[in-house]
Amino acid sequence: MHPPLILDKHPLCAKYMEALVACHKEHNISKWWGACNDAKFALTKCLAEEKTQLRQQNGAAAGAAAAGAGALIPFAGFAGAGPAAAAAAAPGGVAAPQQQKAIMAVINEKGSSSAAVSRRLASKWPRPVWHAPWKCYRVISGHLGWVRCIAFDSSNEWFATGSADRTIKLWDAGSGQLKLTLTGHIEQVTGLAVSARHPYMFSASLDKEVKCWDLEQNKVIRNYHGHLSGVYCLALHPTLDLIMTGGRDSTCRVWDMRTKTQVFALAGHTNTVSSVLTQPTDPQVLTGSHDSTIRLWDLRKGSTLATLTYHKKSVRALTAHPSEHTFASGGADNIKKFKLPNGDFLHNMLAQQRAIINAMAVNEDGVLASGGDNGSLWMWDWRSGHCFQQQDSIVQPGSLDSEAGIYALAYDMSGSRLVSCEADKTVKMWREDEAATPQTHPVNFKPPKDIRRF
Repeated sequence: MHPPLILDKHPLCAKYMEALVACHKEHNISKWWGACNDAKFALTKCLAEEKTQLRQQNGAAAGAAAAGAGALIPFAGFAGAGPAAAAAAAPGGVAAPQQQKAIMAVINEKGSSSAAVSRRLASKWPRPVWHAPWKCYRVISGHLGWVRCIAFDSSNEWFATGSADRTIKLWDAGSGQLKLTLTGHIEQVTGLAVSARHPYMFSASLDKEVKCWDLEQNKVIRNYHGHLSGVYCLALHPTLDLIMTGGRDSTCRVWDMRTKTQVFALAGHTNTVSSVLTQPTDPQVLTGSHDSTIRLWDLRKGSTLATLTYHKKSVRALTAHPSEHTFASGGADNIKKFKLPNGDFLHNMLAQQRAIINAMAVNEDGVLASGGDNGSLWMWDWRSGHCFQQQDSIVQPGSLDSEAGIYALAYDMSGSRLVSCEADKTVKMWREDEAATPQTHPVNFKPPKDIRRF
């Protein structure tokens, strides 16, 4: 398109502008079908010639100004620091051409950039802390379906797992022996949480039910009705008697533990809510969804504080650091770290697992574990984002290789044992290799050259 037809700005093309304006007035309707195309093409050609002519005039004027100003002032640091060198470096000085040649020689020898004549700065990316590699030391078999979720008791003596066989099993954390099997759900059990302040355990299932189990009587004492479809995740508020559940109906529902009433239905996601985090300080509820967003919620108002749209794929896993005010989110694209309370993006983890991240867990030592749908279990240094161990879970004999998926991960209360729930119907327990040293397993770390800010 031509610029606005202002005669004063384009005096060389004034007659073509007047001709085009007259044509538009004469052919008020047919101008839309090309009646004035000849006048328009003539104006476009004139404007291009005018632009070329102005560019040549500007170039000539700049050349004349440079010739009048004298020779280029060289960088005095290459000539020496004395008065004679400073005098020689003045415009028109005798040594100016020689100094220019010296500078060009250095740049040609060391690279055509300013780094050739400047000090190279070391990377400010934090170096990872050395962590011992983790190994599997126990495989627990007992479920008849995929093991979907896990929760540790606050006493650290036992943990519970929920499975696609519709049962909840309680295991001794020390020996791995089965202590109890609870039945009551009629679909896959997808979420578990054990209260630290009450003798209660809560379970969520694809049968739309959220149940409260009394662990003194080993039976269901409350049901929480309200979800319109399967429930995918469950979390307990650390200080209040509230339960948060997220499901396929795209909402995170907040329940009063005692009265069974729904306090809030946190609506805003446009797809399945697959992960939920709770913490005692604002934002008290965080949710990750298959709509690839993370939402931070105001629990007082029941409204969204912030929506994080950094992921490009479904956010299936969230985990919060036990002492820092940070959290990580995992999806099929990568694992990202955020700072609370505002959800400021910190950085991506420095490698891609190339799998759908179903579960993550982090302990007090800053070891982040992430489990993928292909059975990969990667261990990361929390502070630097460096992956120090990559391993694949081995399926139990009789299983297909395609059943090497990890659905849930959890550290025990001490952070020294990791438990994974897998698609081959087993529960695997992991711990650090006590024989490993920084000499036998050195850190192979290269600082990233560029950091993606999304």
